[in-house]
Amino acid sequence: MHRLACVDLPALPLQLLLRQYPQWKTLPTAVVDCDKPQGRILSVNKAARSSKILPGMRYCSALSLCGELRAAEVPSADIQQAVEEIVDQLRQFTPGVEPADDEPGVFWLNASGLGLLYESLFEWASLIHRTLRDNKRVDSTVIVGFTKFNTYAVAKSHTEIVTFKRPEEEHGAAQSVLLEALNLSPSVRGTLEKLGVRTVGDFVNLPTDGIEKRFGEEVRRLYRLARGDLQIPFSPSLPEDPLQQHASFDRAESNLHRLLILIGRLLHPLLQRLEKRGQALVEVRLDLRFEYGKERIEKLRPAAPTNDLTQIIDLLHLRLDRGDRSFVANSSVASDGVTDASVTVRGGKTKRAQLDLFSEAPPRNSSAANRALARLRAELGETAIVRPRQSDGHLPEALFSWEPLREIQPAKPRDVECGALVRRIYTRPILLPARPRHEPDGWLLRGLEQGPVTRVLGPYIVSGAWWRQSIHREYHFAETQKGELLWTYYDRLRRRWFIQGRVE
Repeated sequence: MHRLACVDLPALPLQLLLRQYPQWKTLPTAVVDCDKPQGRILSVNKAARSSKILPGMRYCSALSLCGELRAAEVPSADIQQAVEEIVDQLRQFTPGVEPADDEPGVFWLNASGLGLLYESLFEWASLIHRTLRDNKRVDSTVIVGFTKFNTYAVAKSHTEIVTFKRPEEEHGAAQSVLLEALNLSPSVRGTLEKLGVRTVGDFVNLPTDGIEKRFGEEVRRLYRLARGDLQIPFSPSLPEDPLQQHASFDRAESNLHRLLILIGRLLHPLLQRLEKRGQALVEVRLDLRFEYGKERIEKLRPAAPTNDLTQIIDLLHLRLDRGDRSFVANSSVASDGVTDASVTVRGGKTKRAQLDLFSEAPPRNSSAANRALARLRAELGETAIVRPRQSDGHLPEALFSWEPLREIQPAKPRDVECGALVRRIYTRPILLPARPRHEPDGWLLRGLEQGPVTRVLGPYIVSGAWWRQSIHREYHFAETQKGELLWTYYDRLRRRWFIQGRVE
């Protein structure tokens, strides 16, 4: 029997907005179609719903209900890019993925036969849920069933993973879904509530003849889908074939400049084919085979999708001309030369920058900065540039992790009454010398140049971590005579003092 899964990313534009403004997560937040008083609200979070703010309202009306409401637009290009990235992520679990045309954030997946690859379909769905949460930082609901409408309806009413073993179970769960969970207009939903119709089961029990006459074609289509009279076939968007060019050299090439010219000849027709697709290069893979059997694979991503051959060759030059290269750039003689080269490119849609006719250009060129980062990654490796990301941890050094930085995000400064102090955490705590019993000159944390410690605040005890090893730390803020504020702790188990960081 054909198995189908529905993956729902509830209010995907709202999740993208909160990922851009994480400080809004605890505040009433909404996505609007335009940032104007008459703009219409498209989606809201739980805090906004508690203030009686619902989709379909005007922005000014919502502000009258809650003055703390935060709202902004999410460009359609950003939503489309997020959908494409999620489709690529979901294709790691099944090749058949169909994104919904009229509702971004809804995807149907072909789940037939996957029970042979995984212990169960529930494990497969759980893996999808964890991957989207960890890699894409989005919340999701995964429903494994048999039909598109029923899995969609259950996904809209659940916030967990559900797998149905029989079509009857799926049908019964879909019939009990409240209509407020479906994508119905507020006016239609209000009319149905007056008739006592609140669930999908109540909806399909209405007389067929009066549906289109009273509610229109769109509601009639939903009615036929709920009854099972209309079955929309599963039509996944298959991935495009990769664009690839291969060349074998009669003579092993050991000169880097000549090799880059040959690679450019392979890239040129691939970039032309991308332009015909309306795409630009987002990633290039270079496979080199040397005459003594050695292979080398390099992957590069430009700062932004581009079909500029000069820029791509420049990045390849930086990557190949590293200290660990197998051939010398400025020499015609080397111990091992390249005999085969293969170039594979992956394209994507480009972003169109808005034309700011009446605003001044920003003093900092973010595009130039992103190109500089791409050059650094090409020369030093993909993990050379990272940024901190908050994570759950018991100890201060475990409260963040490092993730690759792809592009620089514009700064979002906030107006504050007074500047906040910032704790700089060292990668590894600095071990301090043992404190003598008598300190005639005071406690010299930083030597004589900073002077003795004049004030100590604490202790602030951090203990536990019994699941790995027992930890007992007594944290203090120590201020020196010259004004430096250090963040120190005393390890009770090791009986030594450490500097965890400093306060600026």
